[in-house]
Amino acid sequence: MQQKPYRDFNSYLRQRYGCRVQKISLDAGLTCPNRDGTLSRTGCIYCNPRGSGTGQAANGLSIAQQLENAKEPLRRRYKARKFLAYFQSYTNTYAPVDRLQDLYAQAVGDPDVVGLSIGTRPDCVPEQVLDLISEMSRQKDIWLEYGLQSAHEETLAGINRGHGVAAFADAVSRTRQRGLPVCVHVILGLPGEGEKEMLETARYLAEQDIQAVKIHLLYVVQGTALHRLYAQGKYRCLEQEEYADLAAKCVHNLPREVIIQRLTGDPHQEELVAPLWAVNKQQTLQMIEQRIRDQEE
Repeated sequence: MQQKPYRDFNSYLRQRYGCRVQKISLDAGLTCPNRDGTLSRTGCIYCNPRGSGTGQAANGLSIAQQLENAKEPLRRRYKARKFLAYFQSYTNTYAPVDRLQDLYAQAVGDPDVVGLSIGTRPDCVPEQVLDLISEMSRQKDIWLEYGLQSAHEETLAGINRGHGVAAFADAVSRTRQRGLPVCVHVILGLPGEGEKEMLETARYLAEQDIQAVKIHLLYVVQGTALHRLYAQGKYRCLEQEEYADLAAKCVHNLPREVIIQRLTGDPHQEELVAPLWAVNKQQTLQMIEQRIRDQEE
């Protein structure tokens, strides 16, 4: 297999743990301050009420059960020997500490799980939660994944994000003080942003004490504020080649040691409105990787 032209996450995991490690997406049944009325009830403009959730928590499945159900199919498909528990749905530090401790402990206690990734917002990590995660990281590696999306205040306000860049910088600082690794989510194609703004976000991240980045395509899903904008002709999706160019340039602006955990998203086909090319993930990845290689020549 051809080596990636960037520091990819699969290679990092294999090197660290000596085997194939596969991520398992988990639904902890939590909510978000941008959904429960604390900040708003509408969420970010691109997020529908499902919030990247699988519905497994609503179906009564515990974290331990979700992990156990996912292992064997992933062993067969990927020959995975160990797993990374990914708390993905909604905001996974947004609950009382005792509840979070129970949720995380189910994953930490699984002998096949080598680490956790906890997806959250930078305005939802109070000191007591970071202390809990720091304590549990003595048993297993734990990543904090913060959704920044853009380093531009006007953009964050426009997408109804509910926090600013300062909240992100503060969360990263407090997380790194505890020695916990940070992965940052950014989105390309946000309303009002062109290449200049997107690359400025990449350059901003290059100056931060972060260990990994996830780059996402902004796609339109049903039932969102972005869907309404798109239907009114007020939002244009990026074309596939346009996105590939931008993603490659973002990677080029990041330090080589930063791990690239993701280069595009995985929309649910039944919810996707546009762009339809977003479902062609492998093709998009190949385009991005070729552009990264071209930049290095």
